[in-house]
Amino acid sequence: MAGADVPTAVCAPDVGRRGTRTRRQKEETELKLVVIDGQGGGFGKAIIEALRAKGYAGDILAVGTNALATSAMLKAGASAGATGENAAAVNAARADIVTGPLGLVMANSMLGECTPAMAAAIAQSPAVKVLVPAAKCNVQVAGFAPKPLGELIEDAARKVLCLLEQGV
Repeated sequence: MAGADVPTAVCAPDVGRRGTRTRRQKEETELKLVVIDGQGGGFGKAIIEALRAKGYAGDILAVGTNALATSAMLKAGASAGATGENAAAVNAARADIVTGPLGLVMANSMLGECTPAMAAAIAQSPAVKVLVPAAKCNVQVAGFAPKPLGELIEDAARKVLCLLEQGV
């Protein structure tokens, strides 16, 4: 899956807690990675491109809050796409890993595209969430030193690959 370019320091020691599947079942089935984004799909597109550039060849499901976002992520290399509030809720619940902007777990964020129901569904999903903070969300994350968006995307891609290697 991921190459040797994934530093082990990025990996969290014990993040698996899905409980419903055994390690053997996880090894026999591919983990479900869902990338969710809205507006123009720029975050999701960048994360998918970074994952593909690092050699990830597995399935990536792109879920957009609108058709433009879904289309951008599909063009970036997602395996399949879905659009809308219900698609986000259903696929977040089925995912092993969800990644996208931090606003996904905040109601009415992303200029209102992230509905309260969508934010709740993503936040309550048992999936591991790899979220990228953005200044547009109007949220300050304590202990977080501001970095260029490109660095944040690369860090998110490394964390996702590390989780996939660990089998979540």
